[in-house]
This record gives sequence, structure tokens and C-alpha cells, in this order.
Amino acid sequence: MADHTVETSPQVYARIGGWLYLIIIVAGIFAELLVRDRLIVLGDATATANNITASGLLFRISIAVEQTWLVCAVAVALILYVLLRPVSKDLALLAAFFNLVSIAVEAVATVSLVAVLLLLGGAGYLKAFEPNQLHALAYLCLKLYDYGFATCLVFFGCCLFLYGYLIFRSGYFPRTLGVLLIVASLSYLTNSFTLFLVPAYAAMIFPILVLAFIGETSLCLWLIVKGVNVPKWQHQASMGRASGASPEI
Repeated sequence: MADHTVETSPQVYARIGGWLYLIIIVAGIFAELLVRDRLIVLGDATATANNITASGLLFRISIAVEQTWLVCAVAVALILYVLLRPVSKDLALLAAFFNLVSIAVEAVATVSLVAVLLLLGGAGYLKAFEPNQLHALAYLCLKLYDYGFATCLVFFGCCLFLYGYLIFRSGYFPRTLGVLLIVASLSYLTNSFTLFLVPAYAAMIFPILVLAFIGETSLCLWLIVKGVNVPKWQHQASMGRASGASPEI
């Protein structure tokens, strides 16, 4: 019975991680593409404010959905650490640290979205401001969220690069999957640093994030459909135990 648990545990982790990753991807598409991208009018603070005010509940739901996927992301960070530490415990731990920092940065960035709701909420203490001033401040908070998210993706890009390298070396995941994640990491890093260094070109560079979507979706689906090659995972794990670096929880 104990042997059976050891044999099946990495596969169980892989499947759980895959489904959680799918929740993250679907939630991200909903919050960003189906809600905020439809409410925000680039360069027009008043139109954006009117759209958010008219769809206040939907905007709130998008924030709640984002917080939900961040909770899932913490669990995925642990699961990927468990699955990849037989390759290199140190690098898997470093990747987990990068991942957790990216999650924390994004969690803080969501406060800017809450500030938008407060500024447009019509509270009495806001009567000191003119409507156009409130609209401008709300739009500024949305821009701050964009930069906070870009900062988050710097850390997540580093995390994905390490995941890609570990998967490439693992032997129990396909090497192509590792390459796709490395490409995804580079697309995130390129997008973020373009926004920071030459923001005028950010819109031009943004479409390369489709490469990130392909890489992350590939990992998600592989974990759900195929999982890990258990015998090869166990072989790597046994090598780690022999060298004194146990991969077990």
C-alpha cells in the first residue's frame, strides 16, 4: 500500500496542478479580456469611469476572480516544486520563490483596482473633487495596476524560465514543453521591460504574449492529460535520495 502511494503521488500532483492551472488561465481570460478590456477606453478617463460605474458589480467580480486565481497560483507553485525538485532541488526552490514573489506583487497591484471603485463610488468625502478629477485619478489607478502587473510578470518570467529549464532536463516531461516555457518567459520579460523602458512601443510588443499563452496552456493541458512519466520521476527521485536530497514531502 505504501509503494502504491509513492508510485501514484506525482501523477496526482500533476493532475491537480493542471486543473488549478486551467482555473488560473480561464479566470485570467475572464477578468482581463472579457471584463476590464471591454470597460477601459484607452486615453479616455471619463468614458472609462462611466463604463465601470455602469458595470460596477462586474468590475468587482473581476477583482474577486483575480484574487481567486492568485490563491490557486500559490498551490500550483508548491505542486510544480514537488514535481521538479528531483531534477534540481535548489533551482526548483528558486523558481518557487520567483513564483511566490510574482503572486505577492500582483496581489498588491489589485489594490489599485479597489481604489478605482472607491474613487467612483460617490462617497461624501469625495465631494471635494470635481468629477473629471475623480475620473482622472481612477484612470491613474488603472495605469498603476498595469505597471504592477508588468512588475509581477518580470518575476514570473524568471520563474517560467527556470520551469522550462527543469522540464527540459527532467526526462519525465517532453523537452518541447520546456522550450515553450522558456519562450513564454522571454515574451513576458520582453513585454514588461518594453513597458518600463520604451512605453511608446508597448502596444506594438504586446501581441508577443500569445507565445506565453501557448506555453502556459501547453503545460496546463499536459499536466491534465498526460501528467508525468512516473517511472522516470521515481528514478530521478531515487537518485536525489541517494545523493542526500530527498524529493519527498
